[in-house]
Amino acid sequence: MTIKADKTLDARGLCCPMPSVKTALALETMEHGAVLEVIADDPVSKQDLPAWAESTGNTVLGMVEENNMLRIYVRKT
Repeated sequence: MTIKADKTLDARGLCCPMPSVKTALALETMEHGAVLEVIADDPVSKQDLPAWAESTGNTVLGMVEENNMLRIYVRKT
């Protein structure tokens, strides 16, 4: 999967709910329609970030899991 991100957030080493909190803060500074790539290693982020995105009206475009690391792509809507 290839998704072009406008910005990358490194949330490795952060435990839930901090990846979602940092994602929210990063999206505040981005334009509507922009894509944020979130890199996380907390397995809870696999469920937490998509749930957060849905509850805030943002969109998860995709998720890639490799070597115990997640890359989650969120479009600001």
